[in-house]
Amino acid sequence: MSADPHPWAVDLADLHAQVWTRFTRGVRDRRAPTRHPTLATVTPNGLPQARTVVLRAADRRAGSLDFHTDLHSAKVTELRATPFAALHVWDSAAHLQMRLEGDVTILSGDDVADIWTRVPAPARLAYGSTPAPGKPIADGLSYAKKTDPAAFCVLRLRILAMDIVHLGADHRRARFTRANNWAGQWLAP
Repeated sequence: MSADPHPWAVDLADLHAQVWTRFTRGVRDRRAPTRHPTLATVTPNGLPQARTVVLRAADRRAGSLDFHTDLHSAKVTELRATPFAALHVWDSAAHLQMRLEGDVTILSGDDVADIWTRVPAPARLAYGSTPAPGKPIADGLSYAKKTDPAAFCVLRLRILAMDIVHLGADHRRARFTRANNWAGQWLAP
């Protein structure tokens, strides 16, 4: 075993726990790399789409991550057609790449009413703009922001697999799957 500056990377259980520690931190720490992951979906035409989202909840027991979005956004349309997504995070300080695959549930209306009450007033303006996100406009500011709780939804990514790469003194790669109860398997990096 080498003198790796990240000892958690040498054991499968420790590596898996470290990933969850980082996602949990991302919920509350605006500077954490896991706070702003890249979410990838597929359009109804089969084209890949990727965008930055904001992590709002991480539940290790359920193996899920939550993101808030406007119900009228393209990503919701994409996820209705193909309810699977990939998530990517690069944590440069830890030399850690996290790639997750999962299915996504779109929660809205009464299912998110309690969550909506905890969304700060200024942030509520992100849900309900006119026209809807991604629609053509005459110039860069030809839209109106208004608060519309009916436009608020939560994307819940139920993680099916994690592919984790640590680029330390020795490179290590592992795959963790829900089907294997997150036991993990080392892979060639």
